[in-house]
Amino acid sequence: MNKPQGLNLTREQITALDNELLSLLSKRRELSLEVAKSKEVDIRPIRDTQREKELLERLVIAGREKGLDAHFVISLYQSIIEDSVLNQQAFLHGRANPDTQKTQYTIAFLGARGSYSYLAASRYCDRRQVNMIDFGCQSFDDIVNAVESGHADYGFLPIENTSSGSINEVYDVLQHTSLSIVGETTIEVGHCLLAKPGTDLSNIKTVYAHPQPISQCSRYLSQHPEFKLEYCSSSAEAMTKVNDAADNNVAAIGSAEGGSLYQLSAIEEGLANQKINQSRFIVVARKAVEVPSQLPAKTTLIMATGQKPGALVEALLILKAHNLNMSKLESRPIPGTPWEEMFYIDIDGNLANQDVQQSIKELERLTRFIKVLGCYPCETVKPTQLTQSQLLIEPESSKSTETKPLSEVSNSAKYSRQYQPEDSEVMCKQLHIGGAHFAAIQIADLRLDDTALATLAKQSKETGFQALILQHSATAVNELQLKKSIKVIEQAGLVSGYLIEQEADLVTANMVDLLMLTGQQMYNQTILNQLGSLNIPVIIERNNMASVEDWLQAVQTVLEQGNQQVILCDSGVRSFAQPDQIALDLSALVTLKQQSHLPVICNLIQEDCEFKSAKAKAAKQLNVNGIIMSLPCNDTDISLLRELYC
Repeated sequence: MNKPQGLNLTREQITALDNELLSLLSKRRELSLEVAKSKEVDIRPIRDTQREKELLERLVIAGREKGLDAHFVISLYQSIIEDSVLNQQAFLHGRANPDTQKTQYTIAFLGARGSYSYLAASRYCDRRQVNMIDFGCQSFDDIVNAVESGHADYGFLPIENTSSGSINEVYDVLQHTSLSIVGETTIEVGHCLLAKPGTDLSNIKTVYAHPQPISQCSRYLSQHPEFKLEYCSSSAEAMTKVNDAADNNVAAIGSAEGGSLYQLSAIEEGLANQKINQSRFIVVARKAVEVPSQLPAKTTLIMATGQKPGALVEALLILKAHNLNMSKLESRPIPGTPWEEMFYIDIDGNLANQDVQQSIKELERLTRFIKVLGCYPCETVKPTQLTQSQLLIEPESSKSTETKPLSEVSNSAKYSRQYQPEDSEVMCKQLHIGGAHFAAIQIADLRLDDTALATLAKQSKETGFQALILQHSATAVNELQLKKSIKVIEQAGLVSGYLIEQEADLVTANMVDLLMLTGQQMYNQTILNQLGSLNIPVIIERNNMASVEDWLQAVQTVLEQGNQQVILCDSGVRSFAQPDQIALDLSALVTLKQQSHLPVICNLIQEDCEFKSAKAKAAKQLNVNGIIMSLPCNDTDISLLRELYC
């Protein structure tokens, strides 16, 4: 066996490759701007999604030949495409507004260097390759005043967060300013507990934070009642207080990136209630801007409707009549006018578009007050996705069968074919269940260590599974362990899920992508009602002693609460002749397909190995939409899965 080369030499080679990769990415970005220049002349849309799909498909094939995982290649190039799109948009937007182009901008933002507003502003300037002059402010009013007075070119205002919702104070400020919204940007908010290096969590007594992060991290903070919370005007102020403190018993909530500016280290990460935590900022300036027609645009307006029934509905019907999508609707009270409200609306459309102009004219005739706050480029770049066949293996499209709903099914049953004749689909990231999509899901023990789980997740992904559901029978969920496991699953390119075995498990709802209710809890009305109030996909497993009618009634409970992302899962029923045996109920699958439009999957975990393959193939012939298997997979399971996809 040859002796491996020295570690230092290997690291030097990796460093050289990293530098080469950065140079190539920089060159690619320069070429993307050449594309933008061409689109400026030809007036072509900024995105060509068909070309993006062809590009990804070609790269997946080329990557496989080099031993690279398809999902790694896609994830990497989705980021590259997003960067390219945003850079092209910034370039064309600048060309359309030459009088605003400068080598440096004075930016007013909340707090000081290191605050989330500072990070958003600096990234906005980096995208446009201009220098940023800091203008830290203590309040939103100060930001607006700085721009109105000419002391700052732009102001950055946080408008909403995916965890804590809209920031009402900013909406109130917008009522009384003459500034125009000229841009937007969204940043990932990674809340950490920041302290001086070497500080132990057990020593923390006081935590400094802005009210928004405190709201967004309420679950974590509730687990530490020993913390004394001190409110600050910004995250930067909180970090400054920790840096200036004489001892090591204080901490701040902020970003790791911002903390590094204050020589602070993250002693806890992932504090936010929601797994995905993003903040959207709007950019305000003294003068409105022009948005080129090929850029995706938003138009924001405020209006006050008359005090009569249906006034708001009438206004929104105007947008519908002009085929305009309303991406945001927010209401705020009008000062000095009790019980009357001002409505803030984001429209997906360019103010230069005839439909947008006409709709505003019609709204002027209906409303007591209306004002356009601005038209600006939309910076939400939806990732281009590939189909399952392009990713790994090509599933067979489910063959449609003409069935008539049974006469005894009520018209009001939301699961029924009478309520919705067409098959419904549930989509969760790259996991699509229903219609022509066939899904493969696995269940793994949460108690696996990170290394073992990472190995199994990688095997799962390479085999063709799209999701991994974690199971843990402990009385309480270890949230830290769960977050680590979810991160491992997502790094493998899989959708994360959790098996609900008791009411306490519902605490995981904001951490994972989907939930699965075990059959033992199918009759638990409290859990069913809570699952119905969620906005994530839910798998309802059949109790092995339940009739199809009882099962569908449990599903109806979830649907009636509002959650329409429901998937049925048959794990088998007990035989009266042999109570110890559990087997798939194939006749029930036929009934389900006749009665319900919802996706149906089969759980093969408890199926006898001798009959598993035959039952799975039979279920596939009955147009079942997916299967669930346990980890780790043996060779027989892998062969079965590949056969089901063929």
